[in-house]
Amino acid sequence: MDINLNSRNTFEVSRRRSAPEHLQQQQLEEPSSSSSSSSPQQQQPPSAQAAAAGPDQGDGAKRLGGIGGSSFAEFFTRNFFSKRTKELRPAVHSAPGWKLFGKVPPKENLQKDSRIIQQDESSGSVASVSTLNLLNTGEYEARTGKVSKPVLQATRRRHFEFEPLSTTALILEDRPSNLPAKSVEEALRHRQEYDEMVAEAKKREIKDAHRRKKIMKERFKQEENIASAMVIWINEILPNWESMRSTRRVRELWWQGLPPSVRGKVWSLAVGNELNITPELYEIFLSRAKERWKSFGETGAENDTEDAGVSVADREASLELIKLDISRTFPSLYIFQKGGPYHDLLHSVLGAYTCYRPDVGYVQGMSFIAAVLILNLEEADAFIAFANLLNKPCQLAFFRVDHSMMLKYFAAFEVFFEENLPKLFHHFKTYNLSPDIYLIDWIFTLYSKSLPLDLACRVWDVFCRDGEEFLFRTGLGILRLYEDILLQMDFIHIAQFLTKLPEDITSEKLFTCIASIQMQNSNKKWAQVFASLMKDSKEGDKNHSPALKS
Repeated sequence: MDINLNSRNTFEVSRRRSAPEHLQQQQLEEPSSSSSSSSPQQQQPPSAQAAAAGPDQGDGAKRLGGIGGSSFAEFFTRNFFSKRTKELRPAVHSAPGWKLFGKVPPKENLQKDSRIIQQDESSGSVASVSTLNLLNTGEYEARTGKVSKPVLQATRRRHFEFEPLSTTALILEDRPSNLPAKSVEEALRHRQEYDEMVAEAKKREIKDAHRRKKIMKERFKQEENIASAMVIWINEILPNWESMRSTRRVRELWWQGLPPSVRGKVWSLAVGNELNITPELYEIFLSRAKERWKSFGETGAENDTEDAGVSVADREASLELIKLDISRTFPSLYIFQKGGPYHDLLHSVLGAYTCYRPDVGYVQGMSFIAAVLILNLEEADAFIAFANLLNKPCQLAFFRVDHSMMLKYFAAFEVFFEENLPKLFHHFKTYNLSPDIYLIDWIFTLYSKSLPLDLACRVWDVFCRDGEEFLFRTGLGILRLYEDILLQMDFIHIAQFLTKLPEDITSEKLFTCIASIQMQNSNKKWAQVFASLMKDSKEGDKNHSPALKS
């Protein structure tokens, strides 16, 4: 029994000797293996070492066979615990990196409590270094015996007043040790370049700050103007609409833009309801549209049209086109697409109108007009305004694709185009660029597709005040705003530019250009010029504005 107990003690002592803690303590106490002298403990015979290890260990060694008992136990322990030795990570060697990141060895993929066996290249001795000790550069250098130059660059960078969050400051760093060092002249030049970059960055930042401050100031002023105008519209103008709508004060307020809270109400009053449409009538045509959609879903639009013998004038079959066009209506807003909050509402208004006016049906571009009305009015009110708006002579001519009437509108537009912008007018004539190339899209959608939505709403404000004349005046204002750019373009680039106008267009610049357009030619206003074109029976003179001046 005593022999077994002593054997276990010897076994435990040998196991502890093979552990990394013992290796770390032994390395700190022993000199380098390259030294010619050895420690007194190494000069002792194995029996003396066993005695120094402890009385229990010495007794155990004698009972295990006397001579070489300790060696036998260590041999047995190494073979028995070989798996533990394999689990230890190999030595990690890393050459000193760029001084920008210090000389601390990499710590990636290290466990917090794991230990790394470092093999010293010069002496071959093994040392156990804790991962926590690697966080300090000084301790790392003391344990490995490697000394690095002091990192002066990091100290110098602490005193910078401006530290950009980019690689700009890398120009001040020293090169890696395997590359030639910077000369004094090069270091000074890099310092100067860095200071210039920092100064330029500061200028841009200050400029952007001033620009943002100016925008916020203008926005705050605009909000104050809208708030004060809203009070005037609600308390003074709307209660006395018929008597005040044509006064100079109201027209000036109208030109500045309607407050969003009263915009829908003013639009409804300005457009009127000549068709005498009621909300009940809207529900009737909406129900009919739903029935047609249901029949299309059961039999198919094409078969339904053929079997029923629908005439060309009956365009209720265009109900199927609405689904395709709604997804393309203000796609950036994500409110009219399928699943959006206004998808079904827009679908209903367009479907009801298609059944209300089968002679017109649905035409591409209507969805933008209906969407703008839905954003500012209730469902039934939006339908009433939509139907009355499309019943105006200009809109009816375009949406019914009345070519003769459309040509008269284009001819009238060219009269004032040549009067206000003669240089650009002749430039367009040189490339045979007719107004229909860009005006059709503008008129069909009332600029809601071509201009930013808030700016388009302001165009709608004055359009409800002045009528169709302002639509063509707005077109001339756009041409005046970009006249210098258009004069440098050819046919293709002009058509592309006018089809998709720049997104940074502002209401102040556009309305300044619109205000400079004079809708008067030889003492004739828009209505008189258009009436003269209507009386002209010669087809060849419809597109020539000089005939009106003779």
